[in-house]
Amino acid sequence: MLKAFAYRIYPTKPQLKDLEEHLNRTRELYNAALQERRDAYKKTGGSVTAFEQMRSLVEVKEGRPEYRRIHAHVLQGVITQLDRAFQGFFRRVKAGEKAGYPRFKSKDRWNSFHFKQVWDNSRDNWFGPGKPVGSNRIRLPNIGDVRIKWHRPLVGRPKTLTIKRDGEHWYAVYVCEVEPTPLPPAGGEVGIDLGTSPNFLVTSNGGLVPAPKYYRVTERKLRRQQRVVSRRKRGSSGRKKAVAALKRLHRKVRNQRKDFHHKTARKLLEANDVVYHENLSVKAMSRSRLSKSILDMGWGQFLNILYGKAAEAGRRVVGVNPAYTSQICSGCGHVQKVPIGKPYECGACGLVIHRDVNAALNILRMGQGLPLGESDEVAHARRPQKPPALAVG
Repeated sequence: MLKAFAYRIYPTKPQLKDLEEHLNRTRELYNAALQERRDAYKKTGGSVTAFEQMRSLVEVKEGRPEYRRIHAHVLQGVITQLDRAFQGFFRRVKAGEKAGYPRFKSKDRWNSFHFKQVWDNSRDNWFGPGKPVGSNRIRLPNIGDVRIKWHRPLVGRPKTLTIKRDGEHWYAVYVCEVEPTPLPPAGGEVGIDLGTSPNFLVTSNGGLVPAPKYYRVTERKLRRQQRVVSRRKRGSSGRKKAVAALKRLHRKVRNQRKDFHHKTARKLLEANDVVYHENLSVKAMSRSRLSKSILDMGWGQFLNILYGKAAEAGRRVVGVNPAYTSQICSGCGHVQKVPIGKPYECGACGLVIHRDVNAALNILRMGQGLPLGESDEVAHARRPQKPPALAVG
């Protein structure tokens, strides 16, 4: 499986200038290649292939000497990125979805460049880009030996390297081929119900994970800093400093949320062999009146992290149909609406239970293929036999 490892790098002023130059030149190449494809379609009704555009990079270097200082893999990666954007566009058109034609990249929307190969498989050693030099530096072609902080070991065989800018910070992101490391069997299964307030998620065994609300906590500071940005003159040094401060606030919220998601997913998978969740359409729900709270929770990112960690740990994560999970009584199967924030009080069997715990129990039983509304004893008696757990080794 593939796993990404991100490390902070600390370029010197000359190296920082070279990194910025790489971003500017690759962005220029992306926009020029996009324009070439648009022009070809307008004139001939056809397109230019990625292979043809890569072959023309030789002519680009002859006419523009500044491109000779950029590694060939970086330039080829730009063409590959554009080609993938068009593949996604045509796939969405064919599926009848909102197409989203590839657009030109402004300076604010282009923050990385990519080395498509860093490991020589035939010789089983580093191909060149990203090679560690000493204990705290890596070598980047035409940039130099850049200082890096190895805050954790690099595991597996590196395949690609992306140099990324996030505000005033720079990162080296290695994508490595790693072997899964299964966790020992936990012997349990759990259903989870995702929420916004006061709990981020509730488990079928009654566990509550409070919602941290990182964006809501920082919202006043963000609003105040946004006003500072709007008052500054465009293009001025004061506006640039204000924008940088705003980006730092957003980055802090983003990192806090991601750290919370990683830790929560890890705890769920350590305690359970299978995790069942509602197969939610987060994109559609984010258009509702609760959009700010839903986006603050980051359900989509959390589920992606949960699936990734499950694949690495040898666990299973299963999505189920969310229809009526909050309205069905987990005790008798009676269906009734329950106001948000109120306990579930069944009008048929008299069961009183936490509303979200009731939903999580229904999600668990739907994932297990059990009928809803049965007692635990009856449900377990009807439960089909499952194959033995995968051997850990």
